[in-house]
Amino acid sequence: MPYNWTQPDPDRPPAELQLWPHQSLPPRGFVWFIGSTAALITVPLIPLLGSVIFFGILPFLMLAVGGVWFGLTRSWRSRQILEILTLTEDRAHLIRHNPRGDTQEWHCNRYWAVPELHKTEGPVPNYVTLRGEGREVEIGAFLSEDERIALFAELQTRLRA
Repeated sequence: MPYNWTQPDPDRPPAELQLWPHQSLPPRGFVWFIGSTAALITVPLIPLLGSVIFFGILPFLMLAVGGVWFGLTRSWRSRQILEILTLTEDRAHLIRHNPRGDTQEWHCNRYWAVPELHKTEGPVPNYVTLRGEGREVEIGAFLSEDERIALFAELQTRLRA
């Protein structure tokens, strides 16, 4: 799962939860994909080597590889999200690092922090939020449905411990 609890002693706080979007294409896979795409797209050019048509088709093939590169790079950048929930004996503190570099913070008394699972209401099914001190914030909206359900159960257990 793309989240991880770190806690030195399971019976005592502080506990820290780090959540991040699933990265299906690591940097090494990106290099291999772009390289193989460029190699396969040049195969039709081999019979055209030395002809005028070669230089007419080459820019369009380079544009296609550049478009794939741009699309994958933009997708990779938009997945650079990190959410960190820190639970101490008396506080719950959530920090979200967004792709553009800005951060959002939320904190409240741990006793009043309530996780909620919205089965159908919300931007995604099984939407998980934390409510406390007059605010409600989302957590793990980028996770899959099953991961959000598991996260909700773990949040309930950890916040009540």
